[in-house]
Amino acid sequence: MQRHGYGGTPALRYRYRVAGCVLLAVHLLVVGWLALRPLTAPWVTAAHLEPLATIRADLALGPWEAARTIGGGVLPFAPLGVLLPWAGGRIAVSPLGSLTRTVFTCAMLSLALQVVQSGVAGQVLDVDGLLLNLSGVTLAHLAVVPAIRARLRRRSDGGPTRPLRREEAPKGLTPTIPRVGIAP
Repeated sequence: MQRHGYGGTPALRYRYRVAGCVLLAVHLLVVGWLALRPLTAPWVTAAHLEPLATIRADLALGPWEAARTIGGGVLPFAPLGVLLPWAGGRIAVSPLGSLTRTVFTCAMLSLALQVVQSGVAGQVLDVDGLLLNLSGVTLAHLAVVPAIRARLRRRSDGGPTRPLRREEAPKGLTPTIPRVGIAP
């Protein structure tokens, strides 16, 4: 009997993937709309291409301002760390491979968004924005995806959703071999 991911039937697995793709598309539309809105500013600074310079400047403003601006860079892309693997629909993959694919995809999306954003009035290219986006994706992926995949693998194998203790391990039937008489 062939096992399917996400709890059994191919139709259920398909529904999970479709739901993941829809949520991913909605999230990307919202993030794109928020990032590409023109800002009114009396002047625009040059592109921030020195890594961690903007983060250091935010930290110098105080803890509350730093938390607000750094959180504003980490949080928008963080759900992609979960939504991209969910839309992929695979549960039996290498954790390192999944993390690598997710972070690379988000790096390309964030870079494209940063480049397009630099053409919008009041927006500038910021390499720290890219770093913060990637750290949010990485943290969300590491915090959520391995645990959910392990749970789904146990569920799709028909096993319990919690680890078994030694005394609870399933006892299979012992194969018996009928006695065969020896001919004279």
